[in-house]
Amino acid sequence: MNTAADTLDLLRGWRAAGWLRALDLAFAEFLHGLDAQAPPSLLLAAALLAQLEGRGHSALPLQGLAQEAPPLLGWPAEAQAPLQAALATMPADAAAAQRAWGGTALLSTAPAVAQGPDAGSPLVLQTGRLYLRRYWRYEADIAAQLRQRVQAEAGSGHAPDEARALLAALFDLPEAAAAEPDWQAVACALALRARLTLITGGPGTGKTYTAARLLVLLQALHGGAQPLRVALAAPTGKAAARLRQSMVAALQGLVARAAASEASGAPAASSPPPAPPALQALPLAAWTAALPPARTLHALLGTRPGTRRFVHDAAQPLDVDLLFVDEASMVHLEMMAALLQALPAGARLVLLGDRDQLASVEAGAVMGELCAGAGPQAYDAATAAWVQAHSGQRLPPPVVADAGHSGGLAQQTVVLQRSRRFAGPIGQLATAVNRGEGAEALALLRAQTAQPGGGALALVPAADSAAIARLAVQGRAAAEAGVDTAGYAAALQALAQRPAETEAFEPWVRGLLTTFDRCRVLCALRSGPFGVAGLNAAIEAALVQQGVLKKGGEWYEGRPVMVTRNEPALGIFNGDIGLVLAPPGAANAANPQAPLRAWFLDGETLRSVAISRLADVETAYAMTVHKSQGSEFAHVLLVLPPEDNPVLTRELVYTGITRARSAFTLVAPEPARLVTAAARLTRRLSGLAEAVRGA
Repeated sequence: MNTAADTLDLLRGWRAAGWLRALDLAFAEFLHGLDAQAPPSLLLAAALLAQLEGRGHSALPLQGLAQEAPPLLGWPAEAQAPLQAALATMPADAAAAQRAWGGTALLSTAPAVAQGPDAGSPLVLQTGRLYLRRYWRYEADIAAQLRQRVQAEAGSGHAPDEARALLAALFDLPEAAAAEPDWQAVACALALRARLTLITGGPGTGKTYTAARLLVLLQALHGGAQPLRVALAAPTGKAAARLRQSMVAALQGLVARAAASEASGAPAASSPPPAPPALQALPLAAWTAALPPARTLHALLGTRPGTRRFVHDAAQPLDVDLLFVDEASMVHLEMMAALLQALPAGARLVLLGDRDQLASVEAGAVMGELCAGAGPQAYDAATAAWVQAHSGQRLPPPVVADAGHSGGLAQQTVVLQRSRRFAGPIGQLATAVNRGEGAEALALLRAQTAQPGGGALALVPAADSAAIARLAVQGRAAAEAGVDTAGYAAALQALAQRPAETEAFEPWVRGLLTTFDRCRVLCALRSGPFGVAGLNAAIEAALVQQGVLKKGGEWYEGRPVMVTRNEPALGIFNGDIGLVLAPPGAANAANPQAPLRAWFLDGETLRSVAISRLADVETAYAMTVHKSQGSEFAHVLLVLPPEDNPVLTRELVYTGITRARSAFTLVAPEPARLVTAAARLTRRLSGLAEAVRGA
């Protein structure tokens, strides 16, 4: 491979073999068009960078590329020899790349590679990594914004004694410091210190419970004539709705405590514990009532049709003092950059999420990278002193590291570890997978499956899509009380109970949507008999065969649909799930002329859209694990394909397990795939963590 023409021919061959996308090849050809003297290694690097961006990476590291690239690309065996031969021609490090690429006409006449900020070269070479300019800019902007927010002393005006008294009341803290600090109270204390706080933890660890108490704390310490302007957001509509519901429930618990304390006489045994005077004096009910609707991030920022830009940006910032963002692990690089740009410098940002979940489908693993250095060992002496002064919580000596041990972001991050929801078999399974203990996880599944009548967990080695469909429709047995292992038949049978009265229609629809969410099939793959497309078709066929579904075409009453593209004009967004139904007073499903509409539940708001306006939807009996993030279902059936695949990772299985509230069924023709997946960690190539540290 001596010339640019040779390199382009090689890339065209890789495109013909299906190893590269048309976009990857086109980008290399574009650079060659800028300058016919472009070094062959640069054209190769550009194509590989574009390919990796499509796989969620934001940069191409030059150091050790020959070892790094093959497993990340996951190309077939026949591609490995030509790939290694091509990689051998690449610069070995940043210095070699600067020598090979920096003296070309690309820098003088039609710049393609820059060593930093410039007027607009398509590529940037920095810190030993090659970037598409857009992603380099995102990382640089995010890092600058986060460093600024961490360094901003937001809590300098708060009296530590007042904060300590409020936190003691909010979390029922004992007067004497316990051996193990209350990490939820620690998170609230740290949030007083700067304008950025990260709260991470698995399901049931109390992230939104902590957020609700942080909201009360900040409102109480605010002291202004008007309360803080609060916003709630999440990447998907369902996640946003769950965020608000959880926070309202937590706030109502505080309101009930205050009300019980004001009532005369001894409280009943079922009453909440009495509220301390510090809480009784607060307008908790007013703050609860004033909590705004939660919105998707797209809705919060305001989309501009036909463009990637948003209404709110640095020039027109959000009108907010305090922003909570849930399911932050789903937020990709571009969205995080846009969000930080639109947030006023004086506003506080609280990111909530599970750092161990799947990263976003698009480029970047922002939450994972930001939390990478976090943990009990990351705090320095200054942080420990702040926490003790403002919460009374003492970080034990093994927790406190030497000053300067970790970056400032780690000082504003709290990892919640005690799960109050997943203490049983589902939690044990998720923990085993998250630790990479696949064999232990498989043994736990087999032990539960062997229980008489079945337990919360089950392993089903279904051999084909028809067998999986039958399981999805019928559900499975479980002897344990309170374990919901329902299938889809229950939801579809409710279609026959359509009320005749118009006023009863909306409550019926709400119940129908809730019943449908009792069960969900989650897939690792999109295509094939064990993927989303094959299983959706198989489940439809099984429902028709059982007589609980009447399908006269693509659109039919009872069809679950998932939105695959943001439609702000319709009030629906990517990931929203609804059910197709005839409207009240219309002909029923037996009439093919019934004017069908898709009904969506956005928090407490029921919204319907005519099917003629839904151009970007797909059937949603089965969905990818990625699309399930931010949702929760009583019974989850996670389907793993029989063949190994690079997408089978620890994060994917962990995310699938933690979508289950009551029961989890692993459907795997080859159970050993669980062990393989638990051992495979997802890697995203990026320079964000270094940029945040200022490296």
